[in-house]
Amino acid sequence: MATKIDVADLDCIYLTYDEPQREEFWVKIKNMVPWARRVDGVKGSDAAHKAAADASHTERFILIDGDNLPDPAFFNQTLVFPDPSYLSAVFRWRARNHINGLMYGNGGISSWTREFVNNMRTHEASDGSVETQVEFCFDPLYWPMHDCWSTTYPNGSPFQAWRAGFREGVKMCLQRGRKPSVDEFKSQVLRNLDNLTIWHNVGTDVDHGEWAIAGARQGTYMTMLTNWDHRQVQDFDCLAELWSTVEHSQPRILSNQLGPEIGTQLDLPMAILEAEQSAFFKYHYRSNWQNQGIMVREIDVIRKVEGW
Repeated sequence: MATKIDVADLDCIYLTYDEPQREEFWVKIKNMVPWARRVDGVKGSDAAHKAAADASHTERFILIDGDNLPDPAFFNQTLVFPDPSYLSAVFRWRARNHINGLMYGNGGISSWTREFVNNMRTHEASDGSVETQVEFCFDPLYWPMHDCWSTTYPNGSPFQAWRAGFREGVKMCLQRGRKPSVDEFKSQVLRNLDNLTIWHNVGTDVDHGEWAIAGARQGTYMTMLTNWDHRQVQDFDCLAELWSTVEHSQPRILSNQLGPEIGTQLDLPMAILEAEQSAFFKYHYRSNWQNQGIMVREIDVIRKVEGW
């Protein structure tokens, strides 16, 4: 018999660090989810998630990032687990990115178990394995879900937008956490490649969107075309130091400086959309999107579409 859990019966943890909108969003989330708890200012992704697990009074809990606003309808949903494997899995639902319109797991609502979080060793607590140094998502029980239940707003300041773009510009270049050679990068078929290109070119219509584009280009450039240690992408102190080297630059000039070499050496299109073009793209990008059910996994939809 399937196990059913109402989302409203789970603890909800709002996990914040330095997001400029975190106080404003906390008020909105508390109005939406009065039982929500907050964990603030814990340094390190692994440590912050463990603090969230400690704050939860239920074994499974919902996690909301500090720059995310959920769809209120999410909290009326029921999680249905058809077999025991679901009981231990982590679910990461899509979020729509306010900067560039992308819809994928970055910044989205997630659901964890305390056991999973307390046993994982990732990011700053990694055991040294390539797959755990900069990501959670390569664990076989970490499941990207198909539906989109929130919007992420990583553009509350120039630094936040640059950092969001930089981190995705790095991570989308990697192969399961490993830096590929330039030839490997150019020859591989990446599901991430479309998303990476959008980060590189879309978002000039929103506040600080130019900084997100510049950050994404800089992250890709430093990862693929320099000897920079890409593992530093998980260290927010290192990112703050990097930001200090560019914060007085003009983001469009920085983007234009990096674009030709990225385009030539990595065969990536470099064509920043101006504000009207960017808004047009986002209006039509996935405009026919429909959720298929809160427990539908991304891999199940891919298998169906691609016939495997």
